[in-house]
Amino acid sequence: MKFPGRRKTKHYFPVTERARESFNEELARRGNVYVVGIDQLLVDIEIPVTDEFLLEHKFSKGQSLVIDDNLAEKIYSYFKERGQIRGEYPGGAVGNTLHNFSVLSECPSVALGAINKVIQVGDYAFKYICNTSSKVNLTYLQPSDKPMGRALTFVTPDAERTFAISKGCMNSFRDESVPTDVIEKASALLLSAYVFRDPSAPIYGATLRAAAIAKNAGVPVVLSLGSSGLVTDQKELLLPFIKEYANVLAMNRSEALAINGIDDPLLSAEAMLEWVDMVLLTVGSSGLYLAGWCDREKLRPTKDPLHSKSIVDYNMWEYSRAMKHSMCTDPLKIYTHINPFMGGPQVIKNTNGAGDAALAAILHDMSANLYHRQMVPNSPKHDASYLTYSSLGQISKYANRVSFEVLSQNSPRLARGLPEREDSLEEAYWAK
Repeated sequence: MKFPGRRKTKHYFPVTERARESFNEELARRGNVYVVGIDQLLVDIEIPVTDEFLLEHKFSKGQSLVIDDNLAEKIYSYFKERGQIRGEYPGGAVGNTLHNFSVLSECPSVALGAINKVIQVGDYAFKYICNTSSKVNLTYLQPSDKPMGRALTFVTPDAERTFAISKGCMNSFRDESVPTDVIEKASALLLSAYVFRDPSAPIYGATLRAAAIAKNAGVPVVLSLGSSGLVTDQKELLLPFIKEYANVLAMNRSEALAINGIDDPLLSAEAMLEWVDMVLLTVGSSGLYLAGWCDREKLRPTKDPLHSKSIVDYNMWEYSRAMKHSMCTDPLKIYTHINPFMGGPQVIKNTNGAGDAALAAILHDMSANLYHRQMVPNSPKHDASYLTYSSLGQISKYANRVSFEVLSQNSPRLARGLPEREDSLEEAYWAK
């Protein structure tokens, strides 16, 4: 029988053998595009705390640090017994982004990492799987004897989040577990700077191998910078990796300052274009910036008013589509900036994951470009080797809207895609 209700995707049951399809067949089907990501699989345990609690335990506010598993269990048990745990959610920067990408695009994605090989109903691994989109392919995860990693997420009254990580098996993913053929056919490889925290961990070597495979296959490598403290500590490792492998770099303002010492977001993005092909820089209540490269012959002028900040008329070419610098005959830097959607939510319930949500929108657009090139190779849309399907200005609107959705909810993972119409949302917003 057919399930009732209006759906973009039709779901039937019972499932017949003829209709049953494996993930591998879905990835191989013509016209199907997907993103691969390497992640330190974690469960986020959200705990409201005071600033005094952070000071007492010497946790640096807004940063991410690794703590002893026994201390993590002690803190968890303390708040659990008092009923003060707000929620337990599947986490991990890459895992959140893959989930949101699949929800937005209704396309598959592939998660690579390590997970506890013995999964019981109600445990952390079980909760991770149950709360991850069914479009995220988990069949390539490496089984481990260790338990699932945990991220104690301490939320202070100002909504700032501080992470204390109990590692478990999150760093156990080995380079021999990297599926070469899956990466070579992906529309992008998504990585996080968090794996650079411990260069001796197996997942670090696996990340380097995956990045080399992607580079050799011409698959864009997308790197999220993680946290400013991590960037500061591992800058000597990160910078050579970025220059060698990364095509797209995503970060917030403090992470950008840590990587290149430039506080002005526009000038910071301009400087980072010397390393990569495209930059996403989120600046909290000031919205986000996108910067990229485009061949002079393919430039399209904006139809919106010109704006000047640290760069005069910086948005002049924001209607242009981003390209790899290496594919440009006469490359020119292009920029755009957008303020938060509708000024931002009246009540920000969650600052964790807004940047990852914006990155999911960008990955969706990059995948759409590959999909359209496969399906309509002779289209004028592909008169050059573009990195994105849409213009920089249009992508910024999409990324901005997805960030708003995450800021408005408790979880960094979208429960559904964006509404088909925005007018009802705006009416409800302004009626409050």
